[in-house]
Amino acid sequence: MKNSTPPLALVPKKSFQLKILIFISIISLSSCVNVKKATYFNDIPDTEFRSRFENMEPVIQENDLLSISVSSLNPEATEVFNASNVSVTQTSTATGTTTQASGYLVDHEGFIRFPILGSLKAAGKTKQQLREEITEELIDRKLLLEPIVDVRYLNYRVSVLGEVKNPSVVTIPSEKVTLLEALGLAGDLTVYAKRDNILLIREEGNVKKLVRLDLTSEEIFTSPYYHLKSNDIIYVEANKSKVASTSRINQWLPIIISTLSLAVIAFDRFL
Repeated sequence: MKNSTPPLALVPKKSFQLKILIFISIISLSSCVNVKKATYFNDIPDTEFRSRFENMEPVIQENDLLSISVSSLNPEATEVFNASNVSVTQTSTATGTTTQASGYLVDHEGFIRFPILGSLKAAGKTKQQLREEITEELIDRKLLLEPIVDVRYLNYRVSVLGEVKNPSVVTIPSEKVTLLEALGLAGDLTVYAKRDNILLIREEGNVKKLVRLDLTSEEIFTSPYYHLKSNDIIYVEANKSKVASTSRINQWLPIIISTLSLAVIAFDRFL
């Protein structure tokens, strides 16, 4: 009579294979990234947000670089006010290129030196206030007839650091940028970025403000920090998945999995 009991060698063989496969599956699943944590604005319905900060005009600060151009009915008389500006600076863009800009540098005391008018206080004023002051001075001194003065920033920039594709100092020609636009200019967040804990560093006078922002919440659109100011710094922190991926265990993980896979194949063929 034949014995129906399977050979004893098969029992430990299948058990070993099963344990190895379960172990590999657990390790693989533990390294997965939570998809919800890698997306913006989770579960936000169709809605509208009214911004109260669209007309916010920045205040000129020390070390700002300004472009000041003057025009009038007499082009020859305005030439002296449009002479080559006095300071040159280099800036890096999001693409990695370097540009040069010349303009009036606001010194550590907050002044610029303008042709004929001499030292003018610029720090603490908006562009409109400085423009109106220069215009009044030109008219009161009878230097120009119906002058038109234009003031622009040449170093309006924000720094984006951390878990973004292209960490960089981004120059903003339009002098207006939102948090999302700045992140887009830096190549967007990586999959390892912590989207609910973006750090914004802002300097106002001698005070530095540190603010945490959540890109997964609809409150970001009504935040007073949604529109950035010149010289703002954005730091994107890495999530736990990025920290784990750089650990010693994860560096050895592919080797461990490959070795165990070879062990299963060898065990299956020779036993």
